[in-house]
Amino acid sequence: MPTPGDLDFSRRGVLAGGASVAAVTVVPTRATAAPGKAAAASPPTSKVAFEVNGTPHALELDTRTSLLDVLREHLHLTGTKKGCDHGQCGACTVIVDGRRINSCLTLAVMHDGDTITTIEGLGTPDKMHPMQDAFVEHDGYQCGYCTPGQICSAVAVLDEIKAGIPSHVTADLTKAPKVTASELRERMSGNICRCGAYSNIIDAMTDVAGVKA
Repeated sequence: MPTPGDLDFSRRGVLAGGASVAAVTVVPTRATAAPGKAAAASPPTSKVAFEVNGTPHALELDTRTSLLDVLREHLHLTGTKKGCDHGQCGACTVIVDGRRINSCLTLAVMHDGDTITTIEGLGTPDKMHPMQDAFVEHDGYQCGYCTPGQICSAVAVLDEIKAGIPSHVTADLTKAPKVTASELRERMSGNICRCGAYSNIIDAMTDVAGVKA
């Protein structure tokens, strides 16, 4: 039997008391939630100016914006495609100062003063680039999603070979590389085509190069 002075706890009383304590514990007050949590700051921005397809652009951008997103979302040049967005498929290939790059892997603010060419800058439906004509002639486009990146790469690849830049399969580094099927396949290996138009693309490139690979 309880003796005088002992605490008189009932099971119902303990549960009710515990619930009220828990309620007080988990509900933060305005005064306790705010300290130490700074208001969300605006993202850092930077000004950048470059030329795209012959047109100068001056922009102020979130420094984290990729060149691909600037082309598509800010300049509305949607010919450049977003594929994997990880630099693995080549669908976003553009030509910067004569060299092909994956535009998803580079920040736009890194290209201040650069000259950028997208598929829209190579040719138009009324006046196509010779590489675009060749892709049509040899059925190198199929579903078409990867085609802008393939064509930008193909144009730059022929310029690379013409400039004497060797590739991984160039056998003799003391001589200028030639347009061969193995050179073209190696240099185009960063552009993935799920339709399997590779052989037709090689045919189109050799046609433009004026050689028989």
